Amino acid sequence: MAAPPVTSRANGATPVGGKAANYGSALTLLASLFFMWGFITVINNVLLPHLRSVFELDYAQTTLIESVWFIAYFFASIPSAKLIERVGYQKSIVIGLLIMAAGALGMTLAASLPSYGVTLVMLFVIASGITLLQVAANPYVTVIGPPETGSSRLNLVQAFNSLGTTLAPLFAGYLILGRSRSGTAEAGAALTQAQRYADAQSVILPYVLVAIVLVVLAVVIARFPLPALGSSTQRAAKTERKQHSLWKHRNLTLGIPTMIAYLLAEIGVANLFVNFVSQPNIAAVTHEQASRYLSLLWGGMMVGRFFGSFVMQKIAPERVLTVFAFGALVVVAIATFTTGPMAMWALIAVGLFHSIMFPTIFTLAIRGLGPLTEEGSGLMIMAIAGGALVVVQGWLADHYGLQNSFFLTMACEVVVLAYALWGSKPANIFPDEEAA
Repeated sequence: MAAPPVTSRANGATPVGGKAANYGSALTLLASLFFMWGFITVINNVLLPHLRSVFELDYAQTTLIESVWFIAYFFASIPSAKLIERVGYQKSIVIGLLIMAAGALGMTLAASLPSYGVTLVMLFVIASGITLLQVAANPYVTVIGPPETGSSRLNLVQAFNSLGTTLAPLFAGYLILGRSRSGTAEAGAALTQAQRYADAQSVILPYVLVAIVLVVLAVVIARFPLPALGSSTQRAAKTERKQHSLWKHRNLTLGIPTMIAYLLAEIGVANLFVNFVSQPNIAAVTHEQASRYLSLLWGGMMVGRFFGSFVMQKIAPERVLTVFAFGALVVVAIATFTTGPMAMWALIAVGLFHSIMFPTIFTLAIRGLGPLTEEGSGLMIMAIAGGALVVVQGWLADHYGLQNSFFLTMACEVVVLAYALWGSKPANIFPDEEAA
């Protein structure tokens, strides 16, 4: 006799059963979420050199902008998990999109003033909305299908995230850098106060367009019947959770610092890329031209994730992660120790090797958590706050040189490699997950 459909009011989604278990259409819609938050996040990579010129910031002050963005993950992760528990996955996703839209409109206010402080606040708001989407969508994609293909599935939708990150530099490069004096002038050129004020206005149009798209996407998702999670991954009752400890799962406890290290590496490379490539001893190009090369870095990440999604259907994800982590270590070392086009292309290649790291570390870390999956996922999303440590790399760049700051990136790649080789092996795996 067939089992009755699984229902879950807590998840706020359509029951899974029979043909309803076909989650292909849901994955397609969720891929648009991954695209949008990747798109918006990488606008920052173009926005930072722009704001550095507008507000006359040093590297530490510039990377502080990105630190504020990732601090939002720390403060918003637990409230996001509680909101999902209260209103369900679908409503939480809609709320997250509307929060992002509000922050995007707030960026137009920051540009009109212009105000460094208001810019920080609005970026925090946008990042809080993205945090809610991450807490909801990443575990959802991981567990709605067969456990053995969780990494493959998450890499697939993360590939659409990378499509957004690939297109964002072109979009922002044209609408922000291409329409501003700081973006088209020679690297290091001084701007007058009037020019800096005019440059600030170039941010308004792209963020208005982004806000409109986010509102439309929120309406579409609000009307779409998303399938519910299976019973083995639904949030356990409080009395049942007291019998289990997340900290007995080595793959999770080591996955958290590994995620922090990876985010520090990814964000450091992406945020300093435009300034790095613009240097006379690297490529000697304008910021607008450098943003086009940045698109190649994120394009490599997209290609790597599509490739990783295919490969992980046949090869264990920890083995694939080992190869990619070693490759990332090699190309970062080349970018650190060489100059000219070789250094530039080596840093571009980092995108390819970073591609599968976030989704693979994430799925390896929550593997075997059973009814604790949502809590473990919340901790892993909180670990994204590790990206706030990019201010450390900004400080290193100010004091020891931009190129030398990538020694920190190399250390992060070593941490990921160690996790792939040893730390990702699950301990105290739940029986139902092991059987799957």
